[in-house]
Amino acid sequence: MSFSARTRRAAGTAAGAAGTAQGAAAGSAGAASAEAAASASAAPAAAPAHAAVAPAAPRLPLRLVLVLGALSAFGPLSLDMYLPGLPELAGDLGVGAADAQLTLTACLLGLAFGQLVAGPLADRWGRRRPLLWGLAGYAVASVLCAFAPSAPALTGLRLLQGLAGGFGIVIARAVVSDLYEGPAAARVFSLLMIVNGTAPILAPLAGGQLLRLTDWRGVFWVLSLTGTLILAGAAAVLRETLPPQARGGGGLGGTVREFGALLRERGFLTPTLTGAFAFGALMSYIAGSPFVLQEVYGLDAQQFSLVFGANSLGLVLSGQLGGRLVRRHPMRRLVGWGVAMSGTGAVLLLVSVSAGLGLPGVLPALLLVVSAIGLTAPNTAALALQGRPRTAGTASALLGLFSYAFGGLAAPLAGLTGAVSAFPMAVVIAACALLATVTHLTGAGTRKDT
Repeated sequence: MSFSARTRRAAGTAAGAAGTAQGAAAGSAGAASAEAAASASAAPAAAPAHAAVAPAAPRLPLRLVLVLGALSAFGPLSLDMYLPGLPELAGDLGVGAADAQLTLTACLLGLAFGQLVAGPLADRWGRRRPLLWGLAGYAVASVLCAFAPSAPALTGLRLLQGLAGGFGIVIARAVVSDLYEGPAAARVFSLLMIVNGTAPILAPLAGGQLLRLTDWRGVFWVLSLTGTLILAGAAAVLRETLPPQARGGGGLGGTVREFGALLRERGFLTPTLTGAFAFGALMSYIAGSPFVLQEVYGLDAQQFSLVFGANSLGLVLSGQLGGRLVRRHPMRRLVGWGVAMSGTGAVLLLVSVSAGLGLPGVLPALLLVVSAIGLTAPNTAALALQGRPRTAGTASALLGLFSYAFGGLAAPLAGLTGAVSAFPMAVVIAACALLATVTHLTGAGTRKDT
């Protein structure tokens, strides 16, 4: 991979979109009334943990929105400020680009499997205690990364950092699932997308400025400080939302049985896989667009940043539109609209690349693909997690694992030819959109009332 200055800045910007999707997929699960939301921030224990769905749009206190949004954004937080420093890191540790990028892969794997660990723990011990453990672990692991003496040591520490960051992602979803259900959950997660959707725009800019003041090791000190601030905010704002009588048990054997039961349930698996395939399309865009738009179509770094920001804004706006539409339309219908939008964009992208239509065809196609996540992510997650008061954490863990695993598989395929052709990215995005569409349609007979 080339590490030119232009590509570096673009890569830092592009990595942030992983958090949008993770924020979308990390912001989608359960709901109640506006009164329950207000009481949840002050004394959630006094409110019903799993109240009936209220028709009114939920009103979350701003401080709770910010904390849940920050927890959901551990993906871009761990990647955006760090990715532009990879070339410097490689030179400092005396390794090649591939070894430097392995530290990034380790963090992504940690974020995926951290959710798998944290979800069952949150179902068994409540949300607050495992969350605070994870946040403290993230802060400590970030400091250790700053002192890493070699690339292998940093790779291992980045894995630990990602594992700890996964606690915040999965438990944020579970907390919303405790407080809300069904369509109201989808509205809450559409609201959280305002926080998560701006992260890919602002975080790379902040990371680039930070690297003017310090080296790559300093980035990890800032990540540790940020984790500490989120820990303090969560401790002050977030009360326990899963009372003891609603908690699951059974140890490792019970967790394995819960995983198996969820994987056999069509009502869970269909929206989970639909969301994961849609996330794969987004990850393909993230991995391929810096090289395709700059090296193939000739945009400079500033122009790419504008295009990337416009696509991120499209995602946020579609999420807010979905939050309004879910009051009048079933969530499953909104998912269908989302996969149709993604499929339309994928076909347009494939035709534009094959026919040589250039940016006038490619840019609208990418906007459709990215904006579709605003409809699919909140609603697929709300569908997957609804009606699971005792296993919301476990279900949320599988939801995150599927998204990260498929996204991690799709991303490198989009760059098979490097900066030579846009065709691999277009093909992978089209394949992901097709899988999402087929999965949604084959499961359309489940829960028609939602």
